[in-house]
Amino acid sequence: MSWILFTLLAAFSQSWRNAFQSRLSKEMNVTGVTLSRFLWAGPLAVLYLFALYYYDPVSIPTFTAYSYLYIIGASIMQIVATGLMVVLFKQKNFAIGAGLAKSEAPVAAFLGVLFFGTSLSLLGWAGVAVGAIAVFMLSCPNGIKSISLKTALIGLACSTSFALTSLWVREASLTIDLPFPHRAAWVLLLVICLQTILLVGYMLAKDRKTLITMFTKPKLVVMTSIASFIGSLGWFSAMSLQTVPLVKTLGQVEVFFTMLISFFWLKEGIKRKDMLALLLFAIAAVLVMW
Repeated sequence: MSWILFTLLAAFSQSWRNAFQSRLSKEMNVTGVTLSRFLWAGPLAVLYLFALYYYDPVSIPTFTAYSYLYIIGASIMQIVATGLMVVLFKQKNFAIGAGLAKSEAPVAAFLGVLFFGTSLSLLGWAGVAVGAIAVFMLSCPNGIKSISLKTALIGLACSTSFALTSLWVREASLTIDLPFPHRAAWVLLLVICLQTILLVGYMLAKDRKTLITMFTKPKLVVMTSIASFIGSLGWFSAMSLQTVPLVKTLGQVEVFFTMLISFFWLKEGIKRKDMLALLLFAIAAVLVMW
């Protein structure tokens, strides 16, 4: 049951990473906030892999063509997903933006069943339905008559991108001929390094000013990268051990951490309707796990 502990670690760390990125989004553009997730996570991933080999030496893995395809696809999709989530933060407050991104769980369930050979019980699908209702509620800032179609579509695109990232990360891990946790650590390292190279290269060509700012005022950027690395370590490890729909539905406990951080640290108010929607996410997670 170690995947449950990894998932809880990931959910807690990700809620803080989202909070740091939400605050960064008020000072930096979307590309800069997205890069902050990966910029300092690479060295941490190297240290983590080195520590694994030091305490439990195994062979160097053999990567197949599918390994590279899944790693490249996951890297690009996670960049897209993170960028869309930052856009959500700029449109609404932190808790609601993070809540819309959490519709990743039902999307992952649908995609997993359709394309990746996973399955859910009737109770599991009931959980998916409850999660969908919660997303609908968060997309209606002033009731059903004022549905924000734009916000809902961004939330759907964000969650779909995160879902594809998760599914491809798991598939990449399963193609590597190493025991756990080494195979998850290799995928983590390669994905973070590729993402960093892509974003730094883009910013060197298009936005050097923001890149320089990230190094001259590094505190919040470093905190974002550390929280992101711990969260990714948890997600990648859990998804290496268990199917994505189960991991992501359990991971919806993040909504409780999100509410606490939003209220106590970011000083953002949360409406009763929004709290109910976030609670429905948690109920959806319980139904699917059950």
